[in-house]
Amino acid sequence: MKYTKLGNSELMVSRICMGCMGFGDAKNGQHSWTLDEEHSREIIRRGLELGVNFFDTAIGYQSGTSEQYLGRTLRDFAKRDDVVVATKFLPRTEEEIASGVTGQQHIERLLNKSLSNLGMDYVDLYIYHMWDYQTPLYDIMDGLNRMVKAGKVRYIGISNCFAWQLAKANALAEKEGFAKFVSVQGHYNLIFREEEREMAKLCAEDNIAMTPYSALASGRLSKHPGETSKRLEEDSYAKFKYDATAKQDDIIIGRVAELADKRGVTMTEVALAWLLTKVTAPVVGATKLHHIDGAAKAVDLVLTEEECNYLEEMYVPHRLVGVMAQNTKAAAKEKHVWGTGNQKLDD
Repeated sequence: MKYTKLGNSELMVSRICMGCMGFGDAKNGQHSWTLDEEHSREIIRRGLELGVNFFDTAIGYQSGTSEQYLGRTLRDFAKRDDVVVATKFLPRTEEEIASGVTGQQHIERLLNKSLSNLGMDYVDLYIYHMWDYQTPLYDIMDGLNRMVKAGKVRYIGISNCFAWQLAKANALAEKEGFAKFVSVQGHYNLIFREEEREMAKLCAEDNIAMTPYSALASGRLSKHPGETSKRLEEDSYAKFKYDATAKQDDIIIGRVAELADKRGVTMTEVALAWLLTKVTAPVVGATKLHHIDGAAKAVDLVLTEEECNYLEEMYVPHRLVGVMAQNTKAAAKEKHVWGTGNQKLDD
């Protein structure tokens, strides 16, 4: 395994981040394909053996049971100081808004619940899971900064946002002396490269780490066109994201398969090796041992410039899907409340 600093932080992370959305009690979540605790522990332990020290979960994954499985496993098989644990919080609920719960209070409540789930005193990276258009940005940044100052969070990150939102948030943080976002977790892989338009350029300019999710397009980049799996068949959200562009994406997937055969490696290794030339550490979900084995091997696979160009050249623009499509609609309605109350930041 290879390691690198996470953006402007002092965190040394493995080049592969284990995504834990596939762990947790399926009865408490939206996904039928998640693993029980015994099998989750097996995969987390294998990741540790391979040198993975970076783990990403969220309070929203299977009602917190993903956090619980991860926390118990790490306590049994790793030293706390040897791992980097990231978890995420969701926006305020309509009920919280109606009852007057502030952004600061919301963040502290959810963080305390995540820490309880994980059985930890702090998290290394606390991630703003998706933009909250009903809560002033000042309240979010102030709330996160309070948790950093309290020692419950070492660094903060953001997910599912536009480049202008990340830039605005960090500008506010700099103005107010708050902690800044050191990483961004967006949707990015060989068949969905819209992050290259603006986000990648901002991150390169400001040394913000990119830790994208859906690194293998929910398994599509690890299987030959036409191959299927339980995850591919049952993950309706992934189908929503990728089915509309399946025909054009299959051309690229075919090239991944071709290059994998030529190099004598797996498609997983090729797809991740390409992504590793672009980002700090992709978040890779694993529900079988060979998933994490292949991800770890990808770190050592070096693609030539010609091979990268071959994989990239058939890409065509994709429409925004999933959370980011919802963000587009919400942004159009946004009232631009950047401060608290009637306060408005200077541009």
